[in-house]
Amino acid sequence: MSGSENGNGQSPGRTLSRIGRKTIPIPSGVTVEVGYGEVTVTGPRGTLTQGYHPDVVVKVEDGEIVVERLSERKFHHALHGLTRSLVANAVVGVTDGYSRTLELMGVGYRVQVAGDGVILNVGYSHPVEIHPPDGVTMEVEGNNRIHVRGIDKQKVGQLAAQVRRVRPPNAYKEKGIRYQGEVLRFKPGKSAARKA
Repeated sequence: MSGSENGNGQSPGRTLSRIGRKTIPIPSGVTVEVGYGEVTVTGPRGTLTQGYHPDVVVKVEDGEIVVERLSERKFHHALHGLTRSLVANAVVGVTDGYSRTLELMGVGYRVQVAGDGVILNVGYSHPVEIHPPDGVTMEVEGNNRIHVRGIDKQKVGQLAAQVRRVRPPNAYKEKGIRYQGEVLRFKPGKSAARKA
């Protein structure tokens, strides 16, 4: 065996990107069109166009999306995995969609519908109104839960983060806006520490 190769017959510097090398199956009812620098994915929930760097090759083969890189440079390795993840997110988005749920914690904290957006009452002297961008919806459950839904994972995540930033969870008072299922580590106040 040549000293420049490992046991798999590959040179040490030519290891494959673990994420990038995975093909993306195209679900039934989804169409994919590859253009120069962008991929358009259409499914039951809508259409998304995802741009990609020209140093990456994206193509459709045998009902799957294949992403390839042009070289073994570190830059191309990073692009390879990133592009594959973004395209896969688009496929999931037009098929199943994405959602994030936020919960309001605190006495008197509440949320109500305001047109296509929401109004938050979270302890400020004034209510805070938030409206979603195109392609994203906001739904209110009860008076303390918000569902953010859409086909674009990035937009859904950004809007959910924007809502959370209005009143991040307080580590001492157990108040604020948190993601559903978010594990918070609450701290005892100074008076509690003195009693201990």
